[in-house]
Amino acid sequence: MGGKRLRDRLGPAVPIAPGARVDKFEVFFDLVFVFSFFIITRATAVNITGRNLLHALLVLAVLWWCWVVHSVVATRVRLGLGFVPVLMVVGMAALFCFALALPQAFGDPREGAAGPVVVAISYIVIRAVHFLLFWHVARDSPDERRQLRRFSPEVLFSTLLLVAAAMAPAVIDDPGAATLARDGLWLTLVLLQYTTGILVGTWGWNVTSAEHWTERYDLILIIALGESVISVGVGSNLLGQPPTWSAVAAAVLGIVFTAALWWAHYDMIGPAARIALHAAKDGPRVAMARDAYAYLYLPMIAGIILFALGAEGIVHEIADPLVPMTQPAQGPDVPLLFGGVICYLSANMLFQLRTLHTLSWTRVGAVLVLAVSIPIAAHLPGLAALTLLTAICVGLVTTEVLLFSEARGALYAAIFQERTTHEAHEAAFRARWHDTAPDDPST
Repeated sequence: MGGKRLRDRLGPAVPIAPGARVDKFEVFFDLVFVFSFFIITRATAVNITGRNLLHALLVLAVLWWCWVVHSVVATRVRLGLGFVPVLMVVGMAALFCFALALPQAFGDPREGAAGPVVVAISYIVIRAVHFLLFWHVARDSPDERRQLRRFSPEVLFSTLLLVAAAMAPAVIDDPGAATLARDGLWLTLVLLQYTTGILVGTWGWNVTSAEHWTERYDLILIIALGESVISVGVGSNLLGQPPTWSAVAAAVLGIVFTAALWWAHYDMIGPAARIALHAAKDGPRVAMARDAYAYLYLPMIAGIILFALGAEGIVHEIADPLVPMTQPAQGPDVPLLFGGVICYLSANMLFQLRTLHTLSWTRVGAVLVLAVSIPIAAHLPGLAALTLLTAICVGLVTTEVLLFSEARGALYAAIFQERTTHEAHEAAFRARWHDTAPDDPST
């Protein structure tokens, strides 16, 4: 009874309207994801190995699935209104603990299971908050509740796998076998989650506001790009030592190529895909939202984290006064930098193909040039390798601006017309507030 009275005082859950936009609480919630991306990058940057990169990608995949579930809940209810933000703060705290414990998730099993257990418990709380909230808002929709029950095995087995990954390695005597078992459980967890999303299908789901869905994912991609800027800043270390011209140049190049990658998605592809999702209805809309946004944004974000790691390492060497300027970039920095951009652009091409059913030859050419440039850049000084990458990325967006100017103009004209019509309807609706007589009891 006490919980019901508190919920009544706070207000009911408010459904999402067809034209809804992202609210301020959702942006506030995203701050924890900023921290999570930062932790993944920082933990991996300490010691970049093949196994550590695999661990980073596994953690990112599980974290992203939490984001996907979170975005599905946000298609049904306003997260910042009524009693919902109180419940979401619980999930937010759990997500923060999840991020804090991530560096220990794949630690030496002989050192104890404290970190992995915190990861597992935090994950359970996050999934429980999302499940209970969706169950509550879908109480009047038999189809949605039936679909939610079809997802229940994934929630159950995901939590069991993560608990097993936390506890089992500690009881296995052989450290190699313990590590293999833990990695296998994490990999099984990721396969279970993303396979379930395909097998369960789109029946019973609905994306009420295409505007809200696309804006939600566009914002999280910007957050990931912002994390790459942070990595460049960390690598430059300009706060810890007197600035040099080479360090400043490297930092500027890092900003320029990141901005070019932002442009590659948000100038034409992102806005056109938003219109395509608006045009789709019912099952096709849900399928497009799942395939293009929930699934294909993951490799784009993975690519951002990979090239952020490479950029940080290269910029750090450039800023180090003890490293000769003519020395080629060391270790995996160049493959990570160029490979991350290749991953980002390749996923973006698949996103374009899924939403717009087109493929830009400029993107294909840029990916091929990047792949050919890796062995060349590996023998160049760090600043030259970074300059080469920046030239390719800037060349891509410049070429598309010049060659596709007509299509770009038509797209922006359609967007302007859409916005003008939308704002005219809003203005007409709000005009009633001014036309109401002051003594009208309905005011």
